[in-house]
Amino acid sequence: MARVTTSDTVVDARQPRGDPDALPTWQVRLRRFGYVPRSRPGVDERLVPPFPSPEPRVAAVFGLSPQAAVRLARWSAWGAPLLVALLAGVLRFWQLGSPHAVIFDETYYAKDAWSLLHHGYEATWPDKANDQILADPQRIPLSDRGSYVVHPPVGKWIIALGEGLFGLHPFGWRFMTALLGTLSVLMLCRIGRRLFRSTALGCLAGALMAVDGLHFVMSRAALLDLVVMFWVLAAFGCLLVDRDRTRARLAAGLPRRETESGPGTGDVLTDAFVGDRAGLGWRPWRLLAGLCLGLGVATKWNGLYVLAAFGILTVLWDMGSRRTAGAARPFLSALRKDALPAFVSLPIVALGTYVASWSGWFATSGGYFRDWADKQGAAGPWGWLPGPLRSLWHYEHEVYEFHVNLTSGHTYQSNPWSWLVLGRPVSYFYESPKAGEDGCTDQAKGCAREVLALGTPLLWWAGCLALLYVLYRWFFRRDWRAGAILCGVAAGYLPWFMYQERTIFLFYAVVFVPFVCLALAMAAGALAGPPGSSDRRRTVGVAAAGVVGLLIVWNFIYFWPIYTGQTIPMDEWRHRMWFDTWI
Repeated sequence: MARVTTSDTVVDARQPRGDPDALPTWQVRLRRFGYVPRSRPGVDERLVPPFPSPEPRVAAVFGLSPQAAVRLARWSAWGAPLLVALLAGVLRFWQLGSPHAVIFDETYYAKDAWSLLHHGYEATWPDKANDQILADPQRIPLSDRGSYVVHPPVGKWIIALGEGLFGLHPFGWRFMTALLGTLSVLMLCRIGRRLFRSTALGCLAGALMAVDGLHFVMSRAALLDLVVMFWVLAAFGCLLVDRDRTRARLAAGLPRRETESGPGTGDVLTDAFVGDRAGLGWRPWRLLAGLCLGLGVATKWNGLYVLAAFGILTVLWDMGSRRTAGAARPFLSALRKDALPAFVSLPIVALGTYVASWSGWFATSGGYFRDWADKQGAAGPWGWLPGPLRSLWHYEHEVYEFHVNLTSGHTYQSNPWSWLVLGRPVSYFYESPKAGEDGCTDQAKGCAREVLALGTPLLWWAGCLALLYVLYRWFFRRDWRAGAILCGVAAGYLPWFMYQERTIFLFYAVVFVPFVCLALAMAAGALAGPPGSSDRRRTVGVAAAGVVGLLIVWNFIYFWPIYTGQTIPMDEWRHRMWFDTWI
């Protein structure tokens, strides 16, 4: 066997596959020129990286003993995310019923939700229904005639939960989106913690989303896109938990090096048989991800692209797990052992969830196209299917034709190329109070009152740079965390480029806002430096990341009046219109 000798070690150029310390031949040869490879974690740590222990230097700065630092770290795993979520909830529920108006597309979804609550399907409202709903005393002029709607029912059922609790009022129809917006911040904190193995970076990601203007405004409006975002993020979190659990199961099945203490007591070794042949067992978290993705698709159809992307992602994760465990053919092994269970857990479960979401339409007879199969669709090659399913299929086909041919112009439509730089935000509500009205004190020029679905500009512009860094980490360093973040962004963003002629809006981007925040947190972690960095390196990096974070918070506060519909002097409103395309 060829041997290479350096000044301090002797290394075999060809080492057994089961040796976790084995190096590629090119690295062995470079040792003669003084090359020292970075320390490489063991197989078990590469399969399931542990959460790092608190750094003694940081504990000493705050006067904590090592034991107290460990207890604080254990408490902060849930305590810190809950505090961030509490802040997000206070912001989102503050004056949630203001403006007391039907803003933007609430005119569809708030009323459809009330109809689902009382009829089980979307019924018809008269033209002047909004005025009657907001009047005092209130009138609810809902008929029982089915109405043609172009989105599945889950998001509207969720809005209906708030209306069932608080009535058909702005607070009632916005309650559930505010709650989901708050819970999504909590989820992102925990997801970021698991992804980066850092409570601080996880909470940073959640805090950034708490002060993102687009997420904030969408949390305070009865629209569907934030509901899609919630289910997409929940599915991503479920897949992360599934990844950790299956990799831990795989690590437990690998052999260990024999030591003086006896066989099976040393480091974990790779094993081709285990890597190629091991079954990964019952995977309830992946099934739960399929349920969440089904609920996302049953809210808006753009969830289908996320379903496809996450399905590929989880199989690639399985392939990576098997390669780390020592599989000789990880790609073929993943296809043979994992692809079919993934297909059942995600697309099949999602399909069943989608069909079940129409249960109110199935259980009643007044829904639009509900009796189509018994009349116009009685004949045809699909006559063997039950009538309700044929009616639903026809309904879905008509909706598809509507969506792909929706090209009518809209004042606030935008091209997806401009979304990341916030080229054309959407105004949900606008009034121009005169002096003495609605708190307006500007006697000369009057005031403005607006709810603008605009992401916090500094967050989004910094997010563009962070995404470039994440792209570098994935492409050049093969960092799986960066790949996961990019998958989430791509699934929520890139499909819209296929529909550039269609009438689309910036607020669709809320679906991938959590992944932009994760990218920013990952970049902040890079600024702060890896564990073991010098005090100077750590201080400078944390300070730089802190300055960016504080600027983002300031930017959110600056735009607060036009996120919440506050009455401000016209000059102050104009100062916040940084670009003509924001007006």
